[in-house]
Amino acid sequence: MNIQYKNIQIRNATPLDAPQLCTWWNDGKVMAHAGFPYGLGISAEKIVADIYKMDDMRSVCIILYDNKPIGEMDYHISEDKSTADIGIKICNADKQNHGLGKLILSLFIQELFSKYGVSKIKLDPNLKNTRAQHVYEQLGFQKTCIEWDSWTDQLGQLQSAVLYELTPEQFISYIS
Repeated sequence: MNIQYKNIQIRNATPLDAPQLCTWWNDGKVMAHAGFPYGLGISAEKIVADIYKMDDMRSVCIILYDNKPIGEMDYHISEDKSTADIGIKICNADKQNHGLGKLILSLFIQELFSKYGVSKIKLDPNLKNTRAQHVYEQLGFQKTCIEWDSWTDQLGQLQSAVLYELTPEQFISYIS
């Protein structure tokens, strides 16, 4: 994947991105919303190995703004190519709360629908991550259910996830 729009680029991660991903994924502040307040504890070598296993059906992408990495996204397309599960993190705190998430997700979602041909996109943010839920709902995602106490975070606390789905007909793009 390689999407360019004005000063935003979304591209597949390469082994050269492993140190940056390692920094983000091991930062508890970046990962706390996902249930990892101590970070993932992952090595750059493991990330490189995982990057080499990625393909058109499953990948981690780097988000660049003015040619500087500010976050990452991932997708996994189902075997029958009908559904994509996605995730996003704007890791640079200075770039959060400026509307970039809606724009970046719009670009990403448009690509998954038009070029990859998926008919449904799913995601499952933490129930406590209300900021993300607000953004997803503005894009047209529909809440399908809440999985109560479905997993335990690093602090031993039960966490719940909100399941969302989006079809092309529901999609509200923020690309001008």
